[in-house]
Parts: sequence; structure tokens; C-alpha cells
Amino acid sequence: MADSVTTPVAETKTILDINQIMRYLPHRHPFLLVDKIVELEPDKRVVGIKNVTVNEPFFPGHFPGAPVMPGVLIVEAMAQVAAVMVYQNMPDKEKKIIYFTGIESAKFRRPVLPGDQLRIEVELLARRSNFGKGQGTAHVDGKLAAEAVITFAITDHPGHSAK
Repeated sequence: MADSVTTPVAETKTILDINQIMRYLPHRHPFLLVDKIVELEPDKRVVGIKNVTVNEPFFPGHFPGAPVMPGVLIVEAMAQVAAVMVYQNMPDKEKKIIYFTGIESAKFRRPVLPGDQLRIEVELLARRSNFGKGQGTAHVDGKLAAEAVITFAITDHPGHSAK
């Protein structure tokens, strides 16, 4: 009799761990929505992982007895993964902040549940000066859960004086 729990899982190499991610992103618990970066081509493409646990603060209210990760937070996770990529080659990154400025063509294909692992991929579509656009997808077990085009702006960090 085959044991289904012994199915091998593909190993993913960690490029940036959570401590390294927190050096780039200003987000903290409970709003930091990326656990590690597993692929990174600066200014081109990035892949991040979000482990979705039953302990997420949004599950008790979304929805009681049938927890589902809110779609807007999946898109926020895409934006955070994209920001890590954009910060990579940015000069004076500690003096800058990246703001998520828009969502286009968002589609939610399947619910994301406690215990799921989101594989978030973002490809940079355009970048000029302090603005950019990326195509993001989120997969669970190789199946598309969500997709969106996200836009962002880079500005001076309000906590740092521009010199």
C-alpha cells in the first residue's frame, strides 16, 4: 500500500530569508506577507513564498468557521514581493519608500486556506524613474489562485530627510 505522505517535495533554495527581507521592507507583523524569496533577477523577476497559517490575524473574521485569505491581502503580498525586487539595486534605499499605487485586472481563481503555501511571482513590466508596473501571480500547489497587475511609486522616506 502506497503512503501518500512520503511524496517528495521539490526543494527551493532561499535567496533572501525573513531577516534579510525585513532589511528591505518597512512592513512588520501582522502586515509582513512574504516569508522568503526563492528566485530573484533584479529589475526583471522575483519569486516569493508566503506560508499561510491558521494563526493569521484575519482568519477569525474572514470567515468564522470557513477561513479564507482575503484577496486584497494576496495582492498586497504580490506588491511586497515586487518591492523586494525593486529595492535590490536602488541607491540610497534606506532613504526611499515604495508605495503600492494601483491594481489592474485582478482575478481571484481559488480560495487560499490555512496551511496553503503561496508561490508569488512578479515580473517587472515597466519602470521609469520613480514609477513602475508588474504582473503578479499567486499559485498554490501549482494552481493559479490569483493574478493582478500592480503599480508602484518610489518616494523619499518620510522618516529620512532628502539630502
